[in-house]
Amino acid sequence: MNKKPYFWIPTLYFAEGIPYFIVNNISVLMFAKMGVPNGQMALFTSLLYLPWTIKPLWSPFVDLFKTKRWWVITMQLLMTAMFILLTLTLPHPTAEEIAGGEVPMSLFTFTLLLFIITAFASATHDIAADGFYMLGLTQKDQALYVGIRSTFYRLSSIFGQGVLVAIAGIIETNYNDIPLSWQVTIGIAAILFLLVALYHIFAIPRPTEDAPRLSGEAAGKAKAILYEFGQSFATFFKKKGVWLAIAFMLLYRLPEAFLLKMCTPFLVATTDNGGLSLSTEAVGIAYGTIGVLFLTIGGIIGGIAASRWGLRKSLWPMAACMTLPCLSFVYMAIFLPTSLVTISICIAIEQFGYGFGFTAYMLYMMYFAEGEFKTSHYAICTAFMALSMMIPGMFAGYLQEWLGYTGFFIMVMVCCLATVFITFLAYHKVDKDYGKK
Repeated sequence: MNKKPYFWIPTLYFAEGIPYFIVNNISVLMFAKMGVPNGQMALFTSLLYLPWTIKPLWSPFVDLFKTKRWWVITMQLLMTAMFILLTLTLPHPTAEEIAGGEVPMSLFTFTLLLFIITAFASATHDIAADGFYMLGLTQKDQALYVGIRSTFYRLSSIFGQGVLVAIAGIIETNYNDIPLSWQVTIGIAAILFLLVALYHIFAIPRPTEDAPRLSGEAAGKAKAILYEFGQSFATFFKKKGVWLAIAFMLLYRLPEAFLLKMCTPFLVATTDNGGLSLSTEAVGIAYGTIGVLFLTIGGIIGGIAASRWGLRKSLWPMAACMTLPCLSFVYMAIFLPTSLVTISICIAIEQFGYGFGFTAYMLYMMYFAEGEFKTSHYAICTAFMALSMMIPGMFAGYLQEWLGYTGFFIMVMVCCLATVFITFLAYHKVDKDYGKK
């Protein structure tokens, strides 16, 4: 294989992140700015998590049919087409309708359909890209490039939630046209994604190991894969402590699951409606850039701490960091600060705590997945991870409309009791030496 990994790994994982953040994060801000009520917005955008929740169900078929390389490039071209269609078909509610805050989500039915197709394509791309990473690199290179892989995925987060949002804000400020700002922004994403997909046609190698399993002794291989797939599910639910593990995966992030869905609508909502009245550009700076940067720093420090302390010793301090920084949003909802510096500091504190606390969650999933079907069991764990974000998010908007922003963020703090309770139960079941160097 003559194509060096550094020519394609950075762009592959940058491309993996962009559609995820557009579908799950930018869509929330876009619909909020378009005047869709929080209840409808949170419900429908939370359902967009579904493909990442159920992707283990079709992951074997990515193995059976075609090559991983084929899946990667095909999904990238499909997502490019969806972004182009989004650009051309995005509805344009009037400024008066947007200001009224009662634009029905039904106006965006076709937009949601395109987001759903993009979500399924992105989840499939994740399966293929991660599989290709293992096939296209030696074990030594896999370890060597894992840092580059995660770095460029995080850069895609900054680009998606920071740069693209800032671009939308600049256009909105200059032209006073919210629909146009998002139309142009998604168009820029479409052009970028097309260039990356075309680059990958030539840059991504063709390792001999990357072959569809439905070849040669096709029936036997397909039967074996599907049998193994069934076994992985059956053995997962027979593992000791499985129900505690599922409860941990669903409840540990409960406060953050509610908070994440409502934080950007809170930042852009008018002060009359209990929000901070930030411009779209300011959100791109404070939340999409500074917030993501501190999320990354928190994750890095969390990884270092976990490797020294191990999972068991990490659980309580990381659970505290997962919950207590949510108080920063209670503070902002009560006092409604106007200084972008103050708001950025509050977001940085919350995101750092989330990044640090999330490390224990990831390590716990790896711990529970240990065993014969480690890869499959970890994939099932990630499905529960996506479900833990999807279900609370579906109701977050309606709860916010009922409680107001201050009441909603106080409720988020009450939900921290669920994190504390499940951490208490899990703590005594974890091997005290797991995760230490």
